[in-house]
Amino acid sequence: MDFKERVLKIASRKKPEKLSWQKAALFLKDGAIGVIPTDTIYGICAPALDKKAVEKVYKLKKRDPKKPMIILIGSLDDLRKFNIDLNAWQKKILKKVWLGKVSIVLPCLDKKFAYLHKGTKTLAFRLPKKRELLKILSISGPLVAPSANPEGGRPAETIAEAKKYFGKNIFYYGTGKISGQPSILIKLQNNKIEIIRKNSMIKPTLKL
Repeated sequence: MDFKERVLKIASRKKPEKLSWQKAALFLKDGAIGVIPTDTIYGICAPALDKKAVEKVYKLKKRDPKKPMIILIGSLDDLRKFNIDLNAWQKKILKKVWLGKVSIVLPCLDKKFAYLHKGTKTLAFRLPKKRELLKILSISGPLVAPSANPEGGRPAETIAEAKKYFGKNIFYYGTGKISGQPSILIKLQNNKIEIIRKNSMIKPTLKL
């Protein structure tokens, strides 16, 4: 049984909770698309450094192709994989808001990652606090992780809802209901802080 067949077999199970986080991480590492619980809501995830996998997420979500996706990372060192070098001011900010439900938009001028930044020359990253998610990221590497719903739809709060959206061509991992809010979105550029998206449930400390 090849890799694709294994993923489809997992996706067709009636009890997706039997899939371990380790297997989910390995599937993602190998380029599979999967719905997993993030630190905010269920996300439809794929390896961020795999262009074909990223493009598949856009297709599955029917997402605006000009709209970049937030990238989950497992450590600050992961930023180097996107040729991003932090200055002292940026590091100071990140230490105040990470680990946590705050996504940070950083400059990314490398044309190599145009399939991610979509011409904006910026990328949004989040370093989550959730322990299991960090363990997955340590194996899978950075993940694009938009909400598990078609563009304009209501985010899936359960695996059953996600399956109704995306069917059996991807894998599913997780149990229970997750009803959260998207992360706060903050842009750091030219030593300026711009809050792009707020979250009434989260109040980051940015007193410098």
